[in-house]
Amino acid sequence: MKKEQEVCTRDGSVDRHGDPAIRGKTGTWFAGVLILVNQGLATLAFFGVGVNLVLFLTRVLGQDNADAANNVSKWTGTVYIFSLLGAFLSDSYWGRYKTCVIFQAIFVAGLVLLSLSSYLFLLKPRGCGDEHSPCGSTHSTYQNVFFYFSIYLVALGNGGYQPNIATFGADQFDEEDPEEGHYKIAFFSYFYLALNLGSLFSNTILGYFEDQGMWALGFWTSAGSALMALILFLIGTPRYRHFTPRGNPLSRCCQVMVAATRKWKVQRVPDQDDDLFQSDGPKDCSRNGDRKIRYTQGFRFLDRAAIITSKDCTENRIHNPWRVCTTTQVEEFKCILRLLPIWMCTILYSVVFTQMASLFVEQGAVMKTTISKFHVPPASMSSFDILSVAAFIFIYRRVLDPLVARIRKDPKGLTELQRMGIGLVIAIIAMVSAGIVELFRLKYATKECPSCESASSLSIFWQIPQYVLIGASEVFMYVGQLEFFNGQAPDGLKSFGSALCMTSISLGNYVSSLLVTVVMKISTRDEMPGWIPGNLNKGHLDRFYFLLAFLTAADLAVYIICAKWYKYIRFEGQQQQEADSKSSDEEADLAV
Repeated sequence: MKKEQEVCTRDGSVDRHGDPAIRGKTGTWFAGVLILVNQGLATLAFFGVGVNLVLFLTRVLGQDNADAANNVSKWTGTVYIFSLLGAFLSDSYWGRYKTCVIFQAIFVAGLVLLSLSSYLFLLKPRGCGDEHSPCGSTHSTYQNVFFYFSIYLVALGNGGYQPNIATFGADQFDEEDPEEGHYKIAFFSYFYLALNLGSLFSNTILGYFEDQGMWALGFWTSAGSALMALILFLIGTPRYRHFTPRGNPLSRCCQVMVAATRKWKVQRVPDQDDDLFQSDGPKDCSRNGDRKIRYTQGFRFLDRAAIITSKDCTENRIHNPWRVCTTTQVEEFKCILRLLPIWMCTILYSVVFTQMASLFVEQGAVMKTTISKFHVPPASMSSFDILSVAAFIFIYRRVLDPLVARIRKDPKGLTELQRMGIGLVIAIIAMVSAGIVELFRLKYATKECPSCESASSLSIFWQIPQYVLIGASEVFMYVGQLEFFNGQAPDGLKSFGSALCMTSISLGNYVSSLLVTVVMKISTRDEMPGWIPGNLNKGHLDRFYFLLAFLTAADLAVYIICAKWYKYIRFEGQQQQEADSKSSDEEADLAV
């Protein structure tokens, strides 16, 4: 009787022993909450290093501003490059659980080494490292190498872990089950909230202590937080659901291209999959990752890879994947090709997002930053972004999504693509808002300002609307992006889908840097200092914000075309859950 009640999941997940995952004994919110807390603690640890790294390089290592900013950009870019490595190892060989454990252990080791190198070697003399007492640049080559080895170990650990933890959390919910399918959607919102709450602590409390020169305390706190995150993650080991890696995805894509190219002379390409090769694998839950993808029109040339010719039959080449590929394998490659245009449209949004950590801070630094005798650090204004994210996640989950579902009489509410489009619209409004604030800042600015401190009588709190709008856009864009790439990536490429989100942010940083360089080169003429000079009172930062708004509007137009063209992935036998979505959404929220 007990055996009959043990229902296995329908998405092909397995337990830690490789047996079909039992719904009542694995996954769901017990595992999900552990992963959410893990993400919050790991984010706190990472930003505990990253948020003030540029200050550490200037005050402790004695680097100038340009070299420090350049080194931080290289380090940040490396984090996102390592995310591709982590996604590849996870999808191909190790699986998501093993990859998360290994890279989290590397992350902890890097933070411990960073704390030791700072305390033992770099913070000399004792008490140095604050704004008024720099440590100097007399460190030995060995000490500098030790430091850079430590922070790049942190980059490797965090980069390899990040694209997998979101996907692994989503793995704990069976999308083929109506109830768990809605829990999975809710998970991504809470995941992004956990990320922001972790960074809030780093940006405020840890950032304050590090700014006061207590670097060792900040780094040891980060190491302790990362260790606690790893321990909590390991506690959930018996309850996690897993997907077995399916091998190298690059070779599978190459097989499709080679097989299709070899048959480029084939005249007739079938209009449906009846005449295309498909393996006859079992469809029960004991075969992990064997869900067959439904045939779709488009990229017809690739369909040639699944055509069985008379030559293939006579020479017994049907089971050679370099000559004949299954329809699912061909559709897997098509899915990747369809995702790329959507992904490219998200890069310009990341350009807008990165302004929050750069130009927004520079703009705030030349506004009135005091209330009575209290000084408001310009970088701390990002707290309004984090609070906005928390508020809009609640508003979307509890108010907007049920309201749209009721109006449209569609239990699914807004699709991921629609939400990402709304995120772009809000980003445009945020840039317009920032531009208008800059116009008023210039109106109340002191024209001659050598130091550019408190260069305008306009209060820094006029920046709140642009921070709040960016936070609202994140809820629609980045949460929608996480859901979209996780849901639309084939079974063997789920971590790769999450890595696309991270590389979008990375490329957004690079494009932003390139755009600033180009704008300054064009706008600097004769006696004109350019739009973004050292003294912002002599520039036109407002024009740069309006330029970003225009570029994002153009990007939105391209995005709408790509979204209309996009075809959603469909699996054979996939359950279409259309009923009771509202009540399931509410249960998903209450379960947490």
